[in-house]
Amino acid sequence: MSRILIVDDDDSFRTMLRLTLLKRGYDAEETTNGREALALQETNPAELLLTDLIMPDQEGLETIQEFRRHYPAVKIIAMSGGGRINARDYLVIAKMLGAARTFAKPFSNDELVAAIDELLVKSPARTAAQQ
Repeated sequence: MSRILIVDDDDSFRTMLRLTLLKRGYDAEETTNGREALALQETNPAELLLTDLIMPDQEGLETIQEFRRHYPAVKIIAMSGGGRINARDYLVIAKMLGAARTFAKPFSNDELVAAIDELLVKSPARTAAQQ
């Protein structure tokens, strides 16, 4: 089963993403910032990082850089609703730093899951869990 690490400071949004991914057969874990994500990756590695870009403590752009430096095989999807600049500007920077896919909030769960499915190889156990 593919493991996904969700990083977002919005509790309800993060929980909704985790529940969506669990229903689709993924193992998903939540955290509120990039520092926590790096610590979790060290102890319980994920294959994919799904990160917001604007967060307290350690923002998503810095988190992407750290994951690229220490965990280059991890696939990354960045998401943003914007901040001081337009969300698309943040997402362009995230792509340049190594995010494989980017999403401006709001986005559909189906679009996100399709992107995750493309980035992660489906295992027989995952396919069976979806049925």
